[in-house]
Amino acid sequence: MIRNYLFWLACCFVLVSCSTQPQTPVKELSISRVESMPNHPQPYKMLDWHEKAVNFDEAIFDFDATGEFRPFIWLDSAKRNIPQTTFGLYTVIGDVRQGPDKNNGEFHEAINSLGALMSAGLVGIDKRDQKGYNFVKMVQNYFNTDNGWNIMMNNTCPEVALLGGGYGRDWWYDVFPNVLYYAVSELQPNVEGAEAIQKAIAEQFFKADSTLNGDYDYSYFDYAEMKGKRNQIPYQQDAAAGHAYVLYAAYQKFGDPRYLKGAESAIEALLSQKESRFYEVLMPFGAYVAARLNAEQGTNYDVSKIIDWTFDGCKAKDGRTGWGIISDRWGDYDVSGLQGSITDGGGYGFLMNTFDMAWPLIPMVRYDQRYARSIGKWMLNAANASRLCYPYEIPDANQYLPENKSITRNVIAYEGLKKVDAYNNEEFKGVSPVALGDGPNWVVSQPKLSMFSIYGSAHVGVFGSIIKTTNVEKILQLDCLATDFYKNDSYPTYLYFNPYDEEMKIEYSSEALVDLYDIVSGKVVARKISGKGSFSIEGNKAMVVVEIPSGSEIERTKGKVMANGIVLSFY
Repeated sequence: MIRNYLFWLACCFVLVSCSTQPQTPVKELSISRVESMPNHPQPYKMLDWHEKAVNFDEAIFDFDATGEFRPFIWLDSAKRNIPQTTFGLYTVIGDVRQGPDKNNGEFHEAINSLGALMSAGLVGIDKRDQKGYNFVKMVQNYFNTDNGWNIMMNNTCPEVALLGGGYGRDWWYDVFPNVLYYAVSELQPNVEGAEAIQKAIAEQFFKADSTLNGDYDYSYFDYAEMKGKRNQIPYQQDAAAGHAYVLYAAYQKFGDPRYLKGAESAIEALLSQKESRFYEVLMPFGAYVAARLNAEQGTNYDVSKIIDWTFDGCKAKDGRTGWGIISDRWGDYDVSGLQGSITDGGGYGFLMNTFDMAWPLIPMVRYDQRYARSIGKWMLNAANASRLCYPYEIPDANQYLPENKSITRNVIAYEGLKKVDAYNNEEFKGVSPVALGDGPNWVVSQPKLSMFSIYGSAHVGVFGSIIKTTNVEKILQLDCLATDFYKNDSYPTYLYFNPYDEEMKIEYSSEALVDLYDIVSGKVVARKISGKGSFSIEGNKAMVVVEIPSGSEIERTKGKVMANGIVLSFY
């Protein structure tokens, strides 16, 4: 009798906790700095970023290119760390420190090479067998074993460290190559030695976080001595975000619960800061990891705090003051959304950093859809403004080297966009914005062409894999899975933001018979699409649309909305 009663209670519990009714609409959270950005940035033009990424790969990985400062790639036969030949890419066009005949051919940077391989992988280019080279195997020379650090570093050896790039003295330069390597390894899998390197990196990052024990108040970390170090560079507490990102990816790949513990510890260290310590590129990865941990592991981390620290920027006098997200109009151009300095000369946005912001923030809305509208609006502005770094996309009067633009093949951009000229050139008095780069400041005799940034342009595949246009201008389809590395099984998921005041109808194509479920409103917004169909989106609203097999039963359980055993959303 008691057993029957307990069975009846269990059935009631299942009926209560598992329902075919969709979720209730989520409560939107706004990002104050994004609210100050325009819904309709002007002048507006959306590039074909996928095409840009494909063309970049073709232009850069061409050993037979001829002309001034070409080819942009060379072979490095020094065989550092691993007994194999690797390759180098010029950081900027004409960099006098680099090339096969400079510094033994060994000065090249991982954030460039790895960024280019990630970018290629994101747009479907296999770099494991291209023109007879396995470029993915070749970048393993950046895994620094000779110095005992046993992580990916920005150079292959200390002999070239002081030439530039922050090797072993500027923390983000030591952490970010590992974030990149995990992405490359997911996109270009089954490469000999890659898994062992990933495992070694995870071990080093876990040991480092355990050693730091919540105190990231250092300029960099010595991964051989396992000690935090301080120098003239501001402390980089947001390195914790990079540790967290790699460790959670490692947990997804290897299943070692220590890595999950390390990821949580690193996020807690980041959140323990009293104010933003955004230094270069890592902070938004913390927002992604925090949101994903909350969704998948049931934690309760303050994602809003990290988001605000990213967008509002660092205000600490002993930090990288002013580093954040620009929200402004310079001259006749809306430049909102660019990442860089908010304060340097009125603002200085950098292309690479802006590309890499989208990498964690677009997939983040899968795990916390409350930010869908703000992130969609930010992306519309950021993508529109980023094109102004390309010499063919900004008037000659607003750029330093219009007469040399042909060398860029329309795929190499200026390093960034500044509100006012950085070089006090009379020609640019009263001109705003100005497309330029820092290259000429790095070393004596550096040519002006070094304003054209290969390393910054190398990350274009992030935009190329995420952004597609729709039938309505300014309403973008943003792929939430493209950069959601080491994810669980998922259906195609897209973020849409409607900047107009009125409702718009968006065309949608599918070869299979599908329904569309919006995880923001908790509703099926279109049914039985096969070939071409459509759905409507309200004015000034966002949707995160998941494509599911038509007729799928949507199941609501505690903390999840699922279809056919696959999670559609977390709430």
